[in-house]
Amino acid sequence: MKIIFYSTKDFEQPYLEAVSGIQEGVVYIKDALSLQTAGKAKGFDAISIFTGDDASSAVLEALHKNGVRFIAIRAAGYDNVDIKKATDFNIAIANTPEYSPYAIAEHAVTLILALNRKIITADRQVHQQNFTTGNLIGFDLHVKTVGIIGAGKIGSVLAKIMHEFGCRVLIYDIIENITLKEKYDLEYVDLPALCREANIISINTNLTPHTKYLINKKLISLMQRGVMLINTSHGGCVNTADVIAGLENGHIGYYGADVYENEKGIFFYDHTGKKLKDEMLKKLLAMPNVLITPHQAFATEQTLNNIARTTFYNIDCWKKNQRSVNELTATTNLAETEAFCEYEEL
Repeated sequence: MKIIFYSTKDFEQPYLEAVSGIQEGVVYIKDALSLQTAGKAKGFDAISIFTGDDASSAVLEALHKNGVRFIAIRAAGYDNVDIKKATDFNIAIANTPEYSPYAIAEHAVTLILALNRKIITADRQVHQQNFTTGNLIGFDLHVKTVGIIGAGKIGSVLAKIMHEFGCRVLIYDIIENITLKEKYDLEYVDLPALCREANIISINTNLTPHTKYLINKKLISLMQRGVMLINTSHGGCVNTADVIAGLENGHIGYYGADVYENEKGIFFYDHTGKKLKDEMLKKLLAMPNVLITPHQAFATEQTLNNIARTTFYNIDCWKKNQRSVNELTATTNLAETEAFCEYEEL
């Protein structure tokens, strides 16, 4: 099976190569998948893509015409992939759903602590030999109320961590995890109640048509004045214009994000010396109570190893004409069997 990896980052390729070994027919390129680059997949059976790649209907049609039958996503999210159209074109899709909930949850905590204790400002000051603390006052996390929107694997880890800080933890999710609730004294509430009561709100949900712009001016108006808002999930879950308005009028006191709704073409690239054209991002970066990181929450050694292992597990299943447990589509490319490909040490 010939495989081409789109959007290969320098920091991830060693992990991919360590798992795959030297395999004939495996090609790594830096180009993102788009309608313009889909032709590079001609002659390949499978491709692997990342979060910024375009696997929309038109691109999938081009891939189909070029003979591509499999797509391995090196991420949990797949909102950049038209799953229905892939099924229509008989292209099998699999993702990497569980690469490391700890990495994302811990990064959310990092943003919370850095914003609260003014770490970025403090670092700049001391490098200028200014050792005053008058503008570095934060607050104790102990007994603060933290609201977590989405208590899947990442949200659950975050809930545990915030519980250990001595916080009251509120959860909004369509499914109650009774074991988690009882073990960590969590409270499941509706979304308006969470917004009204939480001092800190963290978004940890998938991006779906229902969660697109979930955080908007209506919900923001329910939040406590001075609330801290954290987003390590998907940029599209937040209406950035509404968040900026909330920051400008003081309703939102802090905003920390590892994702941005218009990050494609910006995040993961070095734009040093270039003029930033995105006006909303420029506004966010100019605010002292905002901390933006470049989609790095996943970037730990453990996560990169897990992504590589799962990606090649998915590919290995297809090589064996079997289904991966991470399959997102039902195609006729694979053997008609209820059994899934076993995970093997690659």
